[in-house]
Amino acid sequence: MTESLQGFKAELFKALAHPVRIRILELLHESEKSVKELQHALGTEGSTVSQQLAILRMRNLVDTRKSGTQIFYRLRDPEVSDLLSVARRMFDAHVVRLQSISIGESPSARPRKVRSKRPQLARQSS
Repeated sequence: MTESLQGFKAELFKALAHPVRIRILELLHESEKSVKELQHALGTEGSTVSQQLAILRMRNLVDTRKSGTQIFYRLRDPEVSDLLSVARRMFDAHVVRLQSISIGESPSARPRKVRSKRPQLARQSS
């Protein structure tokens, strides 16, 4: 059972391993969307969106609903939004840590500029 759980997690994280797929899931958190709506929101070509949606479908992260000629996508499991929210909080905490390190850094801790030992050529004015 542990191996199947680890395999499931690995496949889930593989599916999340692309910025466009993550953005699609974030957009679908708001509400279901058609391919055209996703394409417009992402500012990418339809083929790119369709390709990424196919991967999300294969990993059972999104469901579809057909209405006339349009296909609408929605999150299959709302827990995906929770997972993305946790990732966002981790990112925010990381940025805050980096900012606090940057602000708290003393000038002596910064690397010094190394002066060249080569003689500098005099600049000619044009």
